Amino acid sequence: MLTVETRHAIHQDHAKGMDTEALRKHFLTPGMFAEGEIRLVYTHYDRFVMGGAVPAGKALTLDEVAETRTPSFLDRREMGIVNIGDTGTVTAGGETYTMNNGDVLYLGMGSGAVTFDGAGRFYITSAPAHRTCPTRLVTVADAAEVNLGAAETSNKRTIRQFIHPTVMDSCQLILGYTSLLDGSVWNTMPAHIHDRRMEAYLYFGMAPESRVLHLMGEPKETRHLFIANEEGALSPPWSIHAGAGIGAYTFIWAMAGDNVDYKDVEMLPAEDLL
Repeated sequence: MLTVETRHAIHQDHAKGMDTEALRKHFLTPGMFAEGEIRLVYTHYDRFVMGGAVPAGKALTLDEVAETRTPSFLDRREMGIVNIGDTGTVTAGGETYTMNNGDVLYLGMGSGAVTFDGAGRFYITSAPAHRTCPTRLVTVADAAEVNLGAAETSNKRTIRQFIHPTVMDSCQLILGYTSLLDGSVWNTMPAHIHDRRMEAYLYFGMAPESRVLHLMGEPKETRHLFIANEEGALSPPWSIHAGAGIGAYTFIWAMAGDNVDYKDVEMLPAEDLL
């Protein structure tokens, strides 16, 4: 079963007047993981797609998606898949890839139908592509690891880069994830913005009762979302993104846009946020 929800881009002036219900409607992406289903969110931020596939013992195939108006979803797209569950398989382009928890599979443009199977919980990200890059399975051991932050600022964290120029070649999709160390809660502080690319997040590895306070909005007009386990958030190019969690959590960051090397980041000291 395939369901697709479309999200239109929101101007920052519109976002200023939104109440909690409207903010959650436009920027929160809950309910992406349902057993026996593929659920996608098609956004008009760089035509980025995020979603989930949960085979639950029965293979699920993603092929034609009406929203793209192409015979197959990956005809003009690339895809990044993260397994946040138990071991599963993904089949595409005539090859089957075994994915353990935390592994990432990159599928280049033109890979054809994609079949998910096994006990995995597969997080799907996709962006338009104008060239085909080689398909690659990037395991946790293959990822580039960066350690940032400090215990005294409550933001000691490990960043793992998977679909990233330091690890492999992609067209415009970038993906990795960040895990907070024990005793740290802030995932991105100081906050920043990057006007040339949107970003999407998936928070996971959380206890059912836990929440992440996800900060968004313009630096002088900040807003927030309370986010539960396996829920996502859309971050427009004009928005900051930072957050603090109750208990352990990891978040997957993925993005598309002009710049892929992070040199366009505008850092924002905490004292400049309102």
